[in-house]
Formats: sequence, C-alpha cells, structure tokens
Amino acid sequence: MGKLHLLLVMVSISLGTSAVITSCASADNNLTKGQISSGWIMLFDGETTFGWKMRGESDWSVKDGAVLVSSGKPSYFATTTEFADYELQADVWIDNKANSGIFLRTPVDGDFDTSKAYEVNIYDAHRQWPTGSINSLQKSKSRVKSVGNWTHFDIIAEGDHLIVATNGKKVVDVHDSKFNRGVIALQYGGEGTAKFKNLYLKPLSLKSIFNGKDLTSWSVIPEHKSVYTVTPEGWLNVKNGNGDIQTEGTWGDLALQIDVFSNGDHLNSGVFFRATKGLFWSGYEDQIRNQWAGDDRTKAIDYGTGGIYNRQPARKVVSSDREWFKMTLVAHGYHIGSWVNGYMVADFHDPRPVNEGNARQGARKAPGVISLQGHDPTTDLSFKNINVVELPAKKD
Repeated sequence: MGKLHLLLVMVSISLGTSAVITSCASADNNLTKGQISSGWIMLFDGETTFGWKMRGESDWSVKDGAVLVSSGKPSYFATTTEFADYELQADVWIDNKANSGIFLRTPVDGDFDTSKAYEVNIYDAHRQWPTGSINSLQKSKSRVKSVGNWTHFDIIAEGDHLIVATNGKKVVDVHDSKFNRGVIALQYGGEGTAKFKNLYLKPLSLKSIFNGKDLTSWSVIPEHKSVYTVTPEGWLNVKNGNGDIQTEGTWGDLALQIDVFSNGDHLNSGVFFRATKGLFWSGYEDQIRNQWAGDDRTKAIDYGTGGIYNRQPARKVVSSDREWFKMTLVAHGYHIGSWVNGYMVADFHDPRPVNEGNARQGARKAPGVISLQGHDPTTDLSFKNINVVELPAKKD
C-alpha cells in the first residue's frame, strides 16, 4: 500500500482533560494495530478514491500511495462522509507553485464556499496566513517549510476548540464556534503539484453505552431464542438465535464504534441503527459475516462484515473470525459510511423513498435505537467498547 518509512512523529497534545498521543503508522496508508484499537480510521486507502468526491475540475489521481494533483483548475476533493469532533492526521507535499489547504467542517452539498468552513492553509509564502494557519482565525506561531518536503499535520476539532500541529509542533490553538460538522476537503489552487497521504481520522466525543457489568440501558425483545449475557471479562455476549437486544437511548445522525468477536466460522450477526424501538430486526443493519468467495476477500458473501445489509456489500471483507475487530459507522441524513479495522468498506447513500417508521422498508434519518442481532442456533458473538455520539445539529 505504500513505501515503508520510519517512525517520524510523536505528538502529545493536552486538550482539556484528555491527552491525545499521535504517531505515524509504520507504512503509508496503513494503520497499526494500536491505532485501530484506539479508534482510528483511514479516509484514503492509498489505492483508490473510494469515499471521496470531486468538487471542481482538477485531475485528482492516485499514484505511489498518495493522492496526487497534477493539473487542472482550482478544485476540492472532499470526503463523502461528514464528521463533527475528531483528530485528523495528514502528510502533505507541495512544490513552490502550489497553494493548497485542508478544509474542516465543510458543507456536504452545494457550491464549495470557503467562507463556510475552516481552512488549514498550506502555502508557505502567504504573508498573513502561512502554512499551518487557520485562515481568518489564527496565524501559525512558527514558519513551516513545506515546499519540497512531506509535512505532517495533526489537527483536532473538538467542540469549539481547534488545534493544529505541524511536524510535532503546535502552531494554532484557538476557540471558535462558527462551524460544528461537515466533510473534510483537500484544496488544489490551480498551479503546481500537491500530494496527500496518511489521511487518518479518529472520532472524538463518543460515550460508552455498555458498562461491562450488566445490561442496564439495554432491553431484550421477548419471546425469541437468543441469550444475552455479560461475560466475566465484561463483554456483551449473544448465543443462539434469533434475537434482538436494543438500547434505551436513540440516535439519528451518529458516529458509532464497537469491538466484535465472532467465535465460530462465518457466523451471522449485525449491528442495527435507527431501528424502531420494540420492533424486531428493524433499522439499517451493519452486517457481521466474515466470509468471502475462495481466496478473494473482495467478493463478500451475504454482504460481508461492514456491508449495509440488503443495500450495499462490503467492497472487501477485512476482518476474520476468532479475532477482535473494530467496526466504525457514521450516518448523517441518508448517507452511511462503514469502516472495519479502519478500512472503509461501504459508502452508501439511500435512494429509496422515505419511510421514517422502518429503515428496512425505506430511507430513514429519524433517530432510532441501536440493537445487536442474534441470528440463528450457531450464534456466538461478543461485543465490547460500544461507544456512540449524536452529531450536533447543523448550524445555518
């Protein structure tokens, strides 16, 4: 997926009561096990533009494990998924002609309006807002020489708190509340060359919805066969099936992360979201099934782990049975992004007529419960580290 490189950066940033420690992965566009475990996802896989959308007329292409911009008019390359609170890492290379930037909390639709997002500038020669600055908000505290060099950016957007570090040095620390959610976009100014790689994101502000001790705040739908228990290790386990256990809380636009262990061959389960409270197996289903055709993991069987069941199969089955794996889900409006072990496997926009009562029968964005499925008599799965956050309501 890219050329091996040495461990370059170790940054520790104190943010309120939390401490964020960041480090480069050992290979380009490839998360370490530690990064996966702590919740990082890849926005760019180093091979394709899956999960991204052109907003302009430039020629954005993939070469040597980097998003490369070589020619064209000024444009923006944006994620299809929007995020609210997160830590973002990126490695960026520009030549002496390029004017670039990383835009945060950018509107999902419409003409690209730079006044409706935060721009982390990448342009050494800019007198007012040199590389690392957040344009119109705070100037970088030190000059960064990014021309002809790979520059590592570590950016935190948490509530109204914005932090930018370049090559391990904090250069911006400011509070501003104009924008609270949106897509991430890369800028090409129309001249020169800009390259991007190692685009990693860690969702922030998620809260646990499973206490590891009992099933407080969860309800089992009665008269079904699945047995839900909490193991001595503090895992939520389901055996037998069929069955459905649901949260008492509801979420609409959300970010969700959950660790899963499938204790059997190709076991079938799922994480439901925006489900109707009390209704058996409703809502969208983030599928769990670690099975593929032959030796080809790109040929998922029964939609594959991370696929949106009955809607979009996983483009690759990343996880394996009898190993813990992490699922990440971000849903906003009628769009759903799904990652397994940090790799984006589904990028789905629901085109169906709206049915806010049941997402199995139509598109739904109304809040609903989260539920864990027991599928059949072979079911034996465990879940832990179940964390979720409702995305804030969009500001006008």
